[in-house]
Amino acid sequence: MSLSSSLFTGVSGLSNLGNSMNIIGDNISNVNTVGFKASRATFQDALSQSIAVASGSSQIGRGMSLASISQNFTPGSFESSDSSTDLSIAGDGFFVLKDPLNSESVFYTRAGEFLVDKDGNLVNPGGHIVQGWAVSQDATTGETEDVGVITDIQFSSLMSQPSATSKVRVITNLNADADDKSPTLEASWNAQGLTPIEGKDYEYQTTLKAYDSLGDSHDINIYYDPSATSSTWEFIVTCNPEEDNRAGAQTALTGGDNGVGMLARGQIVFDVSEGFITDINLDEFTHGTDYDIATAGNWTTKTEATDLTDGYFTVSPDFIGSSPLTINLDFGAQCTDPAIPTWTLDSLSTTQYAVSSSTNFQSSNGYGVGDLQSIAVEKDGIINGQYSNGQSSSLFRMALAKFHSTQGLGKIGGNLYEETAQSGSAIINRPGTNGLGNILANSLEQSNVDIANEFVKMITTQRGYQANSRIITVTDQMLADVIAMKR
Repeated sequence: MSLSSSLFTGVSGLSNLGNSMNIIGDNISNVNTVGFKASRATFQDALSQSIAVASGSSQIGRGMSLASISQNFTPGSFESSDSSTDLSIAGDGFFVLKDPLNSESVFYTRAGEFLVDKDGNLVNPGGHIVQGWAVSQDATTGETEDVGVITDIQFSSLMSQPSATSKVRVITNLNADADDKSPTLEASWNAQGLTPIEGKDYEYQTTLKAYDSLGDSHDINIYYDPSATSSTWEFIVTCNPEEDNRAGAQTALTGGDNGVGMLARGQIVFDVSEGFITDINLDEFTHGTDYDIATAGNWTTKTEATDLTDGYFTVSPDFIGSSPLTINLDFGAQCTDPAIPTWTLDSLSTTQYAVSSSTNFQSSNGYGVGDLQSIAVEKDGIINGQYSNGQSSSLFRMALAKFHSTQGLGKIGGNLYEETAQSGSAIINRPGTNGLGNILANSLEQSNVDIANEFVKMITTQRGYQANSRIITVTDQMLADVIAMKR
């Protein structure tokens, strides 16, 4: 073997150690890159050349070459974030992304730095759309189920549908020392008046919101006034006469019907010594164009206990003219035995104590249309939407992928990988299954580059490079000595 072969042996060291230094530099430059995985170069000796020796034959190495450039896929540490769309994976999975311009191009990443773009898509900084399943909630079990195949996670067209009110709960204290202001409370109601009932005609009033099936809100007003009997209070349940669309109501309003907007009248009876409810009764009102407030001709027969719905009396306003509501009135007492009837008090109930009348608690179900305001991601990948109407619902479940050989994945920049023949096809499933790992919200996976380790590699690579350069310079000197023999 000629002396010049030593030059090429040294060159192989310089070339491959130079590549190693490039890998080290790439690792160090990405020390703060979200989700970055460090690479490592390994070497092998080159093909050896056989030569004759006294004992027979032997081999001389021809230098070295790169054996592999592999990635370290161990998880990086997690960094807390104040963004709900910053996500990390506590496991081996990858987020699944698609190119918005080519739906056939699928990519994978550990970098969960996501945001919502102008079109409502959940995307990475490069604009690739995060993939997941649309979900629905089983009405019986309440469990969330995935729907169809994975698709783009997009929030732009999502809104919370309205829900009509079916129950109002109003807990008051009615002043036991209050004076009777109206001999008959409903007689003071005047649908034609600028104010249908004057403050001088009742002791106390409270207002609740009710929603129709289209999501519009309406006021339900309840007025109270003590009767001549110290333990009995009259009440009327009303709405704005202009919003009363029960059959013929608007015609009746223009014709002078004072009862329009009055939904029901009733009485609450208290135990004088204890101040708690002992009985509730309700008369439902049917307006008529010839209504005379001085008579009860347009009041229906007193509602019996058998007319209770779920233990509560009901009223049926119609705010849109085609879909009357059925609203339970809950004063803090429920009828558990309609035959007697027997009223069971809740822990919080309407009372009659000798203190000022006040509303202690009120609520109503139902809600209007809501716009999406924020999202939150659960560990199982479920994305919940929070809406302006106070509601929340499950919208999507994020998809995660894994591979038989992560070392075979192709790096394409932008913190993205693509599958190759060496990696095998992606195995896509729910977070928390098949070793994919759970999703951590408000968290980002940091680079797994170990600076100290990289600096040690840098030193050894530098020294190796210097040593190989010495091989070249020494071999050059030896060749110079050979040439000088001719002089």
